[in-house]
Order: sequence, then structure tokens, then C-alpha cells
Amino acid sequence: MTAQLIDGNALAAQIRAEVAGRTAALKARGIQPHLAIILVGDNPASQVYVKSKAADSEQTGLKATLERYPASLPESALLERIAALNADAGVHGILVQLPLPAHLNASRVIEAIAPEKDVDGFHIASAGALMTGQPGFRPCTPYGCMKMLQSISMNDLRGKNAVVIGRSNIVGKPMALMLLAANATVTVCHSGTASLAAFTRQADVIVAAAGQRKVLTADMVKPGAVVIDVGMNRDENGKLCGDVDFEGVRQVAGWITPVPGGVGPMTRAMLLVNTIEAAERASR
Repeated sequence: MTAQLIDGNALAAQIRAEVAGRTAALKARGIQPHLAIILVGDNPASQVYVKSKAADSEQTGLKATLERYPASLPESALLERIAALNADAGVHGILVQLPLPAHLNASRVIEAIAPEKDVDGFHIASAGALMTGQPGFRPCTPYGCMKMLQSISMNDLRGKNAVVIGRSNIVGKPMALMLLAANATVTVCHSGTASLAAFTRQADVIVAAAGQRKVLTADMVKPGAVVIDVGMNRDENGKLCGDVDFEGVRQVAGWITPVPGGVGPMTRAMLLVNTIEAAERASR
């Protein structure tokens, strides 16, 4: 068996086209959806990410404003700027690129963003809405993973076992909640799990989000399972790779996401979905 690929690039392009249609409908009513992106410092990866996010936004007709600040920016100044964006009715979504310089408290900064503009889905109000099944913004990476599952007709996971490897607030925990909402029986594994393979071998769906290369190998996967690789690592040759031993696991799994070209494009696409949703809610 060779796994079928879940093409994140193709699916993201489809989602961008849908967002473009929704954006055009708002523009016809005189409303310009607007995403404000804040970058503090000169982290090379963050610079690439924010440029991609801004480009994706403009491709769909969304207005994206990228604000760059030096790493020395005082926290008080950043919070003041966020407050101004919160008060600006012309701004529908606010994204502060992480990680932030060490002197800035990321939790305090995220909580300063108005929940109705929290298009990253990181605010505690967004987390609470997810936990209780209420409307709110879902974190973009797990949201994108769910869209990938839906693209292969796995909308309802009733009777399926799902394993999430990783327990971060950004991916692991919200991923588990979204899978639970889709009726899966969910297990969250992490660094304190005694025998990871004992859980993954029983799983119909595995989401690897540990930030560790080859955390999942072929002998740990049930034949035909769906494997979603959230990881972004570099191999010994400096080549981009995920958390999954792709070449080995693809010989066992039924479906698998590649790295690159899998979850990454979907994360950016779901940011656009959240932003257009914020603009639509504000216009009601």
C-alpha cells in the first residue's frame, strides 16, 4: 500500500477562491475586509511567514497591513497599538506574529486583542468557545487539519480512534477538541506518554504535532490510517521535513500529508477564512 497524498496546496487554493468570493460580496456593500499584522523583531522565519500571510490576503482581495517594529519595542507601546487597532472599526482581524522577543509577555499581548478580532484563535475567549462548542475563531493550524480530513470525506469520525501527538495550546489541545467535536475517540500523547506506539497502532487518524523529527515511524502506524503531519523541522541536510518519517509511513498509511505542501498552506488559508468571517460578523 502506498498512501494517497492530501494536497494542502490544492485545497488551500480552493479555500482562497471561496474567500475571494466572500470578499467581493462584502466589497459590493462598501466593506473592505482588513487584516492588521504586527511583527516585532527580525526573526527570519517570522519575516517569511508574515510576507506570505500578507500576499495570501491580497490575492483574495483582503486588505493586509503589515506593521514592523524593532525587537526593542516596549510592551506598553505594543499594547497601546493593539488597543488602537481594537478601536478601529475598519480593522477586522489582528494578528501578532509569534514568537515575540523575550521581554514581551506573549499571553498578555494575545489577551489584549479583542476576541472579535482574534483571527489567530489564541485568545482565552476563543479557547473557551472551542471547549464549550460555541461560535468563535478556531486556531488556524488545527482548523486546517480538520478541513483536510473533510476533504477526504472524514466529516464524522464517529467510531474512529484519533491520536494527537503533542499538547501545545496552539495545535495539540485545540486539535483534540476539534476531533472530539467530530465524534472521534481522542487520545492525546506527549513527552510523558510511556509507550507512544501502543496508542498510535490503534489509531485511525494520527495528528503529529510534537516538533520532533521522525516521532512517528512506519511500525507505529495501523495499515490504512490517516496521518496528518503538522511538524516543521530540518533534516541532516537542511531540507524541510515534518514529524513523520514520510517515506516509511507512506508505505503503510491510507492517506498522508506531505511536508512541505501539506498543513502549512492550510494554516495560512484558514487565517483568511477567520478574517473574512470576522468582517462578515462585524457587518451584520
